[in-house]
Amino acid sequence: MSKKPSTLTPVEIAREAFQRLGTRRIAPTPEAYRIAYEEIMGNQPEVRPETVLINFAAALAKQPGENGMLGTRLVRAQEIDDWQEYQRQLTEFAEQNWSGRPSVAHGELMPVDLERQFIRDSKKEKMLRELLARVLVFNLPSLLDNAPELANEARDSGQDLKMAFSEQAMNEVSSRIKQLSFQIELKTDDMAQQQELLMRLFLLLLENINGLLESGSWLSSQIEAVQALITGPISKTSLADATKNLKEVIYKQGLLKNTLSEEKVVVKNMMLTFVDRLSAMVSTTSNYQKTISGFSQQISQSGNISDLNSVLTDIMRETQNAQVEAERSRDAMQDAQQEVERAEARIQTLESQLLQMGELVREDQLTGSLNRRGMDESLEREISNAQRHDAPLCIALLDLDDFKRINDTHGHATGDEVLVHMVKVIKETLRKLDVIARFGGEEFLVVMPETEPQDAVQIITRVQRELTKRIFMHESQRLLITFSAGVALHENGETQADLLKRADMALYRAKDAGKNRIVFADPAGSGSSVAQ
Repeated sequence: MSKKPSTLTPVEIAREAFQRLGTRRIAPTPEAYRIAYEEIMGNQPEVRPETVLINFAAALAKQPGENGMLGTRLVRAQEIDDWQEYQRQLTEFAEQNWSGRPSVAHGELMPVDLERQFIRDSKKEKMLRELLARVLVFNLPSLLDNAPELANEARDSGQDLKMAFSEQAMNEVSSRIKQLSFQIELKTDDMAQQQELLMRLFLLLLENINGLLESGSWLSSQIEAVQALITGPISKTSLADATKNLKEVIYKQGLLKNTLSEEKVVVKNMMLTFVDRLSAMVSTTSNYQKTISGFSQQISQSGNISDLNSVLTDIMRETQNAQVEAERSRDAMQDAQQEVERAEARIQTLESQLLQMGELVREDQLTGSLNRRGMDESLEREISNAQRHDAPLCIALLDLDDFKRINDTHGHATGDEVLVHMVKVIKETLRKLDVIARFGGEEFLVVMPETEPQDAVQIITRVQRELTKRIFMHESQRLLITFSAGVALHENGETQADLLKRADMALYRAKDAGKNRIVFADPAGSGSSVAQ
């Protein structure tokens, strides 16, 4: 049993203090030794202000968020014994978080009702209040151009939110914002219904116009492009691309239509010339017949040879004149016929060019391959042909290897040049009946009609080899361009989407196998692929 503190000598008290520090595993600092000594003596340890501030900073540093960061700064100031910095940190924290409290005279109590009503924003709450007010004042009204009363209410609510620093004011603003949200929801539903009705009306109008056009009309492709755009997911990018594409096509078609109109005027003039010359020839023939009838009467009434010679001379002269006029009319009509034939040939060429201009809405502007819409139409047509004639149809989904690295290292302009180069090589290597389309980004689809699976793999392998031979040069630097591919055979009754999905899964396996590979897709319901 340990002795009472009063019977212990100073040496024994010191020994007991060190034993307690060892038992508690506390470092034997002077402050720790003093506290242990006071405990043994039975005295309350003296609490110094520095100790309170040190313990406060250490406890605060363990907290998350801004409180923890403040505690860390306080600990750092205490460690270098910079109590002025310690005070400055505490003062700044108090001003940032408690400066909104209404001031009262020193020594007076805060009124209870004011304490209850006043809302003190923390730093994060203040930021959220400002962001919400900005949305209400600036962003939301810009989306409510068709509803000016709602736009004004949003602005007023935002301004009131900035000044709502009491519970009653905040409740009022909150109620107004909830009501505004409800009204916007109703308005949005009405606008969505109106837009849907307008879209239906527009589609119906396009269908009727397309039905009135002749088969193969150059205008049909433009109408089909707009129909595809409306029925698909509409975005700002898709609208901008479609508008740009159609503007270019319409401009080029306008130039061709003007030339076509001029050629039709030429044909019309040639036909008028033909009719005029034919009329002149008929008129000459009629006059000649009348003249011959007159000469016939003169011959019957003539009484001597000299009269007959005179009549015969006149007949020869009139006959020669009629012959010359007939030859002139014949030559003029032959010239008109040839000009009409040349004009018709030019018209056919121009009409063919108009159709080609219409096909541009199906073409990818960068690479010259079919775009996604052209791909859908081509693949749908080939699937229909394959099913009707019981012929094999294969597709290959290609993905350029390390395209992101090319863009990041050499720039997006170089990336575009690489895509153009690859499509050029592929077009020159494929057969005439094969079709290439841009599936999206750096992915391309090759459609191979009447092609068995082994032949399709050989075709894509040949394209791979040709692409490695045709080195792409960028600023005197050789860039090796390769692609991975997934090849799939269309199965009877399989949809376009399912066929593409199987090819895409095969492409994923080709990428996973090390790139620059060709993987043949699993048959429907199977679970293995063959890598090349």
